[in-house]
Amino acid sequence: MNNNNVIVVGAGIAGLTSAAILSKLGFSVTILEGHSQSGGCAGSFKRKNYTFDVGATQTAGFERNGIHSKIFSFLDIPAPKATILDPACIVDLNDGSKPINIWYEEEKWALERELQFPGSSTFWKVCSLIHQSNWDFANSNPILPANNLWDFSQLLKAIRLPNILSGILIKSTMFDLLKLCGCHQDKRLIKFLNLQLKLYSQEDIFNTAALYGCTVLNIAQKPHGLWHLENSMQDLSDSLELALQKKANILFNEKVEKMTYEVEGNYWKVCSTKGSKKFEYQANYIVYTAPPQSLLNHLDNNSERYSSYLNKIKKLPKPSGAVVLYAALKAHEHKIYSSNHYQIDDEEVGSLFISLSNEGDGRAPKGEITLNASFFTNPDQWFSLDKKNYKLEKIKYIKKICKIIENKFSYSEKDWLHRELSTPLSFQKWTSRPKGIVGGLGQSPGIFGLFGLPSRTPFKGLYLCGDSLYPGEGTAGVSQSALIVVRQILASKGLLDFEL
Repeated sequence: MNNNNVIVVGAGIAGLTSAAILSKLGFSVTILEGHSQSGGCAGSFKRKNYTFDVGATQTAGFERNGIHSKIFSFLDIPAPKATILDPACIVDLNDGSKPINIWYEEEKWALERELQFPGSSTFWKVCSLIHQSNWDFANSNPILPANNLWDFSQLLKAIRLPNILSGILIKSTMFDLLKLCGCHQDKRLIKFLNLQLKLYSQEDIFNTAALYGCTVLNIAQKPHGLWHLENSMQDLSDSLELALQKKANILFNEKVEKMTYEVEGNYWKVCSTKGSKKFEYQANYIVYTAPPQSLLNHLDNNSERYSSYLNKIKKLPKPSGAVVLYAALKAHEHKIYSSNHYQIDDEEVGSLFISLSNEGDGRAPKGEITLNASFFTNPDQWFSLDKKNYKLEKIKYIKKICKIIENKFSYSEKDWLHRELSTPLSFQKWTSRPKGIVGGLGQSPGIFGLFGLPSRTPFKGLYLCGDSLYPGEGTAGVSQSALIVVRQILASKGLLDFEL
């Protein structure tokens, strides 16, 4: 039996961030990770001479005063080397029109918008104002959603006048905002927004919360920006692990089976397995970074007191899965692409997001590049297939995706050096997420912000963080959710509040 102040379930970015900060603040922390390495959906893996990012291929928060920059400064460790993406992405609507460059410099992006979507300037100005209001609010350290008096006091302290004004749109969608600005009949703008919002909110303009959508549509511009990690996304996890050396335990290949709150002893008992071996731990607090849906399997508590909470978890909207092609190609003598990231609208797969490595960034040998191409999918359709049809479906999508890429970048069949496809079954095996779900919950008005799932659960000492919690997905979002949990734990012990 091992005694710990805190057990963190999962060594993804949310888990590593919360563990690193809590251990720096003097807590005894143990991380239980079911996989053989950290990172989760923001990790990387090797094949032959290639390094592939598992899911996330870009990150936010490395600018001055960005969330990652502040965290690494607090932990007193070097941040991974990262370069700004400019353009952050090139979006091809596949309608014969010129692709859209999402520029880092606001002036260039404003000119691009006017060229691509004439008459939409009012919509973009409103988006920018709401984004700035949201950013000022987030930098004031709110607890959202509030779930007790202390949480509510932090929420009130963070609210400013612009937040009250933008709060009028709290139940509105991005389409409502388009309509308000007189742009709701611009089909090309709607198509562009649908592609971009699907990446970050898993919803279209009719279902994405306006207050969320405005921020993700502005995150690629200065002073924020999206970043490319020079070696791989694994660098982010490796750097956080560096902060944990000699301060916290990370136990890999150890899968959590049951978590039970012992009322008489006022502690949590966590049971895990590693192969045929079984382990048991005690802790005052659990920071749970797995998807909330996994609680239904992990919580060993049948009390009627918690039935309404567990029913709420059961009724959460179904998240998406992902299909990802991991490939390597011969590099053209003359570079024929001008961004690391492309988004292409395809009739069959919908939004296809393509990420390309840079020469010398450690992902491929000289003269070669790695390529990720992904799209969202319904996990159920993959889990319902038998082995034969599962293999046939994978072959079908490899051919389909490769043909899109060959047409887009002037490649041919002989240029491919490596190809493999992952599906929701692959992601379930890699991350232990139920049915391989990715990207958290769709950010609809009924899920985002005040109406989302609180990090503080009705179970004493059990906190949630990750991509299903405020402020949403992405390494920057899950790191912010980790900070919220750290502050709540400090407050529960009557300790001084924490700020980066």
